[in-house]
Amino acid sequence: MDWPRTLSSGWLSWLASLALCGCAALSPDPAFTATGSPPAAQAPAPATAGPSPLTSPAHEGLSGLRVLADPLDAFAARVVLIRQATQQLDLQYYIWRPDTTGTLVLGALRDAADRGVKVRLLLDDNGIGGMDGLLAEIDGHPHVEVRLFNPYPIRWFKPLSYLIDFDRLNRRMHNKALIVDSVAAIVGGRNIGDAYFGADDLVDFADLDVMTTGSVASDVNRSFQAYWDSPLARPLSSLSPAGAADGNALTQRLAALRSDEQTRRYRDAVKDTPLVRELRQNQLALEWVGIRLLVDPPEKASGQAPPQDWLVTGLHAALGEATRSVDLISPYFVPGEQGTALMAAHAARGVRMRVVTNSLAATDVVAVHPGYARRRVDLLKAGVALYELKAAPSSLEPPRPWGLSGSSTASLHGKAFAIDGRRAFVGSFNVDPRSVSLNTEMGLVIESPTLARTLTQTLDSDLPLHAYRLRLSEGEQLEWTEQTATGIVVHHREPEASWWRRVMAWILAWPSIEGLL
Repeated sequence: MDWPRTLSSGWLSWLASLALCGCAALSPDPAFTATGSPPAAQAPAPATAGPSPLTSPAHEGLSGLRVLADPLDAFAARVVLIRQATQQLDLQYYIWRPDTTGTLVLGALRDAADRGVKVRLLLDDNGIGGMDGLLAEIDGHPHVEVRLFNPYPIRWFKPLSYLIDFDRLNRRMHNKALIVDSVAAIVGGRNIGDAYFGADDLVDFADLDVMTTGSVASDVNRSFQAYWDSPLARPLSSLSPAGAADGNALTQRLAALRSDEQTRRYRDAVKDTPLVRELRQNQLALEWVGIRLLVDPPEKASGQAPPQDWLVTGLHAALGEATRSVDLISPYFVPGEQGTALMAAHAARGVRMRVVTNSLAATDVVAVHPGYARRRVDLLKAGVALYELKAAPSSLEPPRPWGLSGSSTASLHGKAFAIDGRRAFVGSFNVDPRSVSLNTEMGLVIESPTLARTLTQTLDSDLPLHAYRLRLSEGEQLEWTEQTATGIVVHHREPEASWWRRVMAWILAWPSIEGLL
């Protein structure tokens, strides 16, 4: 197996080993500049000669797949695809941060618009704090349109809106997709921001995307169009007051990043990722497989979609009945009574059930943890293996060369399933009530034994180093086992968690809010 070099911290290594085989040519321009894309006058000419690997008749009916586990590869893939666009770019995200990588991607989009590419940006209104001026500025470009999904009526302090319309605003668009010319797409768990691309010194999300080409890219584009046309998708220009655009803020931020030393180190690291090295050699490793898009209808966000149309219904049918093994990765894992019973039933039939989620110390949403914690004993009694990601990076992993400290806290954010070593699911869907019935979600069912087996094998080898395994003592008390260089260490309470996290988790365990998590 070809294990790509992982430039992020140690807790990402068990995801970053997902490299797939089968080569296809592509003509990129991977020479990144400090602004995230070259000036319009130097933009690479679209490749027109010869057959495109994205639409090759040799793979008719199949879709090209490249797993993006390394956060630098994930950032590079987005910028390269944006640069390759010749007609249209469609982006749909839950969160977009006005930080280094968020600004660089906005700069790449503006450069694409400058060369005549139509850019459509659809963002959930819940995850764009501090972006109003930047979004208004780029929305003013003649080739760019920004829409906000399920917007808050009170713009100056959005939380007040919950007092007048809680039921609607509690439902969010959690989808994440980038589509280029309807022939290539990136789908998965990452939002846009430094924490998702290995550029944040405070938190580093272990995440997972896939880059795909072929017929499924058209399906992702049709899904985007349905959301774009939804009554809940409102043009930014109809929501922001006149003059909201922050002058030349984007240009000024890009200029500041050009002279920033940390950004330069990050850019240099991106230039040297496995993906970019392949692109420099005009060879992109893809696996050609069957891929099916599963997506909630936009009507789910207004409570108008029946359960038979929800993603979770299609997911159960698409993945089929597991007979040997299920590996489930979910950062926010709240199975509830019904989900716990379902997993216990599988384990009773002899199916090896393994769940990987965040520890209390690693989670970025403490409120979710009690909903999971109350089910741990029942799951362990049923024979389900539980692993919780450590917050501290491995001492064996070198610090990041582009970071200030290299001491980021780890937090699991990728969402994936592997079933029987035959098929896998990668997307935005968490195993929790919010993903099931409140938020809209999307993901890909991938008929790839290579991906499914690699995911399982990587968990086998790397979980002991990067996660705690839970067990019950003879008195049926929870214990966390940790493998160290000197042997197994047993913890009798939530390891690494600060006192305030323990107190908050204890307080939040009392209200009956599991259905909102």
